[in-house]
Amino acid sequence: MSELKLCYETVEIPEECNVIIGQSHFIKTVEDIFEALVTSSTSLKFGIAFCEASIEKLVRRDGNDKELVDCAVKNALKIGAGHIFVVVLKNGYPINVLNRIKNVQEVCGIFAATANPLQVIVAESGQGRGIIGVIDGGSPVGVEDDAGEQWRKNLLRDVIGYKR
Repeated sequence: MSELKLCYETVEIPEECNVIIGQSHFIKTVEDIFEALVTSSTSLKFGIAFCEASIEKLVRRDGNDKELVDCAVKNALKIGAGHIFVVVLKNGYPINVLNRIKNVQEVCGIFAATANPLQVIVAESGQGRGIIGVIDGGSPVGVEDDAGEQWRKNLLRDVIGYKR
């Protein structure tokens, strides 16, 4: 039995972009996630990469923006875990597409959906690599006070337009 090694990989997230990282189980993941994203918004730009875990063990890729596809592939190769996918989004947010992605038949789960600095915790054995979890952004430094609560509500209602 081989020794289990742990490491983390820092995800590259371009300016004004978000990333979604998840696990899936079938080669048609790239095509199905493409369809889910392209039909969600005419302004959404994205790149998708999927790490095939058997047969040829290739990173499958698709998208409607070459730079974002290249970024998704770079991150997928860096993580190097079987049956994971990386989506890099621009002109949209994970909240706009997350349920569509979760409803793709072969998607098993989502590890992260963020624009924050992101590290993926990876375990490596003799068989390969797998994602254990993620470190999304920074640790809390306190609890919001009344002014912080008001700021949050103003951001959601006035800036983003949520809950009018």
